[in-house]
Order: sequence, then C-alpha cells, then structure tokens
Amino acid sequence: MPSVAHSSVKVKKMNEERVRHALRREGYGTKSSIAEATGLSIATCGTLLSEMLDRGEALEDEPEASSGGRRARRFAYNADYSYIACICAVFENSRPMLVYAIADSSGTVIERRSREVSALDEAAIDTLVGVLLGKHAQIKAVGIGIPGLVHEGIINICDAEKLIGVPLEQRISEKYGVRVIVENDMNLTVYGLYQEQNWEEPGTLAVMIFVPDCFPGAGLMIDGHIHRGTSRFAGEVSFLPFGISREEQLRRLNSKKTFIPLAAHAVASLTAIVNPGLIALTGEQVEENDLAMIRERCLDVIPPEHMPQLLWLESPGEPYLNGLIAMTMESLSYSLELVEKRY
Repeated sequence: MPSVAHSSVKVKKMNEERVRHALRREGYGTKSSIAEATGLSIATCGTLLSEMLDRGEALEDEPEASSGGRRARRFAYNADYSYIACICAVFENSRPMLVYAIADSSGTVIERRSREVSALDEAAIDTLVGVLLGKHAQIKAVGIGIPGLVHEGIINICDAEKLIGVPLEQRISEKYGVRVIVENDMNLTVYGLYQEQNWEEPGTLAVMIFVPDCFPGAGLMIDGHIHRGTSRFAGEVSFLPFGISREEQLRRLNSKKTFIPLAAHAVASLTAIVNPGLIALTGEQVEENDLAMIRERCLDVIPPEHMPQLLWLESPGEPYLNGLIAMTMESLSYSLELVEKRY
C-alpha cells in the first residue's frame, strides 16, 4: 500500500504530464485555457506552469489581448527543454548501419546522420547512445528500431543475429537512466506510413519487406493501431504455411522467377486475414513492375472487391525513422497512462 506522501508525488507527476501534454498540443496557453484542456483547477495549473517556467521547461509568451481587465499570462512549451534520440538498425546493401536522428520535443529533427558499424550488436548501439547523450544532455528518451521482435523484454527473432537474446531496452535504460523503447522495424515503418496517409477514419494497412538473404516480415496497422499480437509475433509472414522448408523459402525468395508466387501467397494471406485497404511492398527484392503480377496471382483466390491497393515503397527509410520518432515522442507520455491505471 503506497504511503500518502508517495501517492501525492504520483498525483503531482500525473498532473504535470497533463499540463505538459496540453501545452505541447496547443503550442501555448494561459492558466485558464490549460485548466479547461486538462480538467485541473486554475490554481493547480498556475502552480505547475510556474514550476515549469522556473526550470526552463516552459517559456513566457506575449500576454493575451485584454478584453478590459488585466491581460492573462501566456505560456509556451520550450521545444529545446527535452530531446529524443532515435536509432534505426538497418542493412544497406548488406552493410550494417545505424541511422540516427535527434528531435526536439515538438518532433523537429535537429540532427540526422548514418554510422556504418562492424555489426548490429549491443556494443554498437550502446556506444552510439553514449555518444549522443554526451553531446545532447537534454535527451530524455531513446527509441531503437531493430529488424526483429522483442518478447518479454528479450530480442528473440532478429536478422541481426548478435542481438538475439539481448534485453536491450533494460540494459540501455539502466545504464543511462533514460526512458528506452525497442520496437520492430516493420511496426515502425507501417506506423510512419500510416501517419502519411491522412486517413479520415482509423484505417487498416500493412507494409511487407523483402530483402536479399533475409526472411520477409510485415508491419500491421488495424483500425488505426499497431497490431503486435499476443507474443509480438504478428507480421512474421515467413512462418506462413508455404508447404516448403524455410531453407527452400529463402532460396526461392532470392530468385525472381520463384519470388512472385511466394510474395503473392503472403499478400493474399494478409488480405484474407486482416483485410487491409493498402499493402505496401518494399525492399531490394521487389520492383514496381512486380506489383501487377503479384496482384494478378492474388486475384486467383481473392475476390476483386476485397483486393487492397498495392503500393511500391521504393525506400522504407523515411517512414521507418518517422515512425520511430513519433513512437518515442509518445513514450514520454506513457508514465501518465501507467499512473492512471493504478488509481
């Protein structure tokens, strides 16, 4: 049973996060407008905004225009108060690379670079995190995208073999004392692509990647939410029952003649199970001209009215990074959700 003092601290942190979120979302606000947005009292918002102002998290903006009385103080969130670091582990032309970006609290990228490494392993990622934190003391959260999946905190299926079995999120978080998320690259890619589509209502789409000498994977958005599955295994399309061994599957994927039937099998399976409005295909093995042949094969089993739009995504790099930036930004608000669940 938490003590009264402990509960009081939790409630204050929860209220701080509400004010912080409202100020970020609106761009600026007065005590009254933030109180209206958060449901907190004007007095509570005034106290919290003053504390944010004192520590530099908030800035005082031009006062609101007066309607006859005293002009209300207006506050803006200081985008430079906190940064996030985002690291995408990728293979570019079979070379291991870490693509990274630093973004301020508004999501604006202030630095972006690539670093070639000898291997995609814990040491390479740890070293880069240390460098970035040493350069930017404002970093409050680190997002890491990997070509694999995490189950119960452990990376257990991954194209980067040296990351298998590594509790990366826990180790980086404990070592550097920052919030850390580790997420599958395809989940991040589909999340980034989803945000580009400007859906009027929550939509369903998928991104499937085909890279030489790697098994295919997919990211799924169902009704506006990333679908990971019970054990985060959703989207591992290489485990579909193709009727051949995994070794034979890899061989056929590396040949254009046998690639099309396998890709069409995977697309038709996702269509029948998930019913997306859009499936984007990406990776070095798939070309734009392949989409017509894949679609034609799918129509042998899928009624045309249920066939999704097929999109060739020439490079997944932008949606991958953008998805990681968005998800890492959101991770800074997870503490509010966790606290609210306890009360």
